[in-house]
Amino acid sequence: MSIVTVQLGQCGNQIGFEVFDALFSDSHCPQKFCSKRENEAYQASCKERFFSEEEDGVPVARAVLVDMEPKVINQTLSKAAHSGRWKYGQHSHLCQKQGSGNNWAYGYSVHGPRHEESIMNLIQKEVEKCDSLSGFFIVMSMAGGTGSGLGAFLTQNLQDQYSNSLKMNQIIWPYGTGEVIVQNYNSILTLSHLYRSSDALLVHENDAVHKICAKLMNIKQISFRDINQVLAHQLGSVFQPTYSGEGSFHYRRNPLDLMEDLVPHPEFKMLGVRNIPQMSENSLAYSTFTWAGLLKHLRQMLISNAKMEEGIDWQVRPPLSGLPTLGKMPLSKELHFNTSIANLVILRGKDVHSADLGAFKDPALYTSWLEPVTAFNVWKTQRAFSKYEKSAALVSNSQSLVKPLDMIVGKAWNMFASKAYLHQYTKFGIEEEDFLDGFALLEQVIASYSNL
Repeated sequence: MSIVTVQLGQCGNQIGFEVFDALFSDSHCPQKFCSKRENEAYQASCKERFFSEEEDGVPVARAVLVDMEPKVINQTLSKAAHSGRWKYGQHSHLCQKQGSGNNWAYGYSVHGPRHEESIMNLIQKEVEKCDSLSGFFIVMSMAGGTGSGLGAFLTQNLQDQYSNSLKMNQIIWPYGTGEVIVQNYNSILTLSHLYRSSDALLVHENDAVHKICAKLMNIKQISFRDINQVLAHQLGSVFQPTYSGEGSFHYRRNPLDLMEDLVPHPEFKMLGVRNIPQMSENSLAYSTFTWAGLLKHLRQMLISNAKMEEGIDWQVRPPLSGLPTLGKMPLSKELHFNTSIANLVILRGKDVHSADLGAFKDPALYTSWLEPVTAFNVWKTQRAFSKYEKSAALVSNSQSLVKPLDMIVGKAWNMFASKAYLHQYTKFGIEEEDFLDGFALLEQVIASYSNL
């Protein structure tokens, strides 16, 4: 089954390129841990999902690129073409001369209706190239204008026109310190609209990825490309093929199945990804990993809400696990346990069938209204991912985004209460009522997650 990727705005197009590049590189990586036949099946499965064949033998990404300024799309198209390994379709993009000026309302109310027909036609052409459509993967930021405003508008359209296909929005959470004065407004409007029309929101926080670049990859001068490559690695580790079941050597047809496991209720749609190991090439040469060690760290990252393996708080324990807390904790440091609704662990590499996942089936990790047997899933393949002999990814629907969401809602509300910058939105038809609806919906999401 195939996925059509929609890349929106500067952020969406730059990340989209790195994702396709990572998928292609990984599927053509030399392999020591699986048979030649298995590797060929993996490559074929990756290709069916993300690429269609062209006459000249160069795979073409199943993607539509949209931006309201030409610069980034032109760079992205030429980078892919010059790689000589894969490319974007000749007529798969739409760009204009005038951006959205970081104004969500402009992207949503002006660019959306104006270009709706052209963009939906491009998407339809990509859909028609698929033998079987699994769904849409929409890559966008939530703080700017085009990705967020136009992204929310298009996701609604996709919901109307392809209501039976799954839609996953991969959204980039802005830096807490902020690049754009109205980023909190844009974020509130994006999230509240996507909550109504998307099946799942896969969230990456810029601050967390920045830390991974600095602390795990040892990058001194961090660029957006570095950040996007870490994101692409994480997304690739989720979307590349895995076996369809325990003991099976057939590859799963639909990677978007993960949403059916992870989003059991429409009130809970926010997913996060954690990966282990993540390190620079230099460090990798001196490292060895066991499944027991990787999974012990990954579980603690989950329950203590750590985004990477460095600096995990080992004091956090599941409630009722019967173990005493180590020492006295300072009162200022709240010992907060991150409760999950559902988790999916994806294991790739050597001896994968020997990995013991019992610790992820502990009922104490989950909300009381779901049994671990329903709430926890595992996907595996012996084929290693990228340069790692063994690697694990965890996609989780948990309380981990409550705090950042609460902060964004709080900051946006403070601005809204003093009516700061509202005229920039009202002049394009986004009224105070629309903001109030957004606040109400997100307050409800925060309350639902907090009460798990």
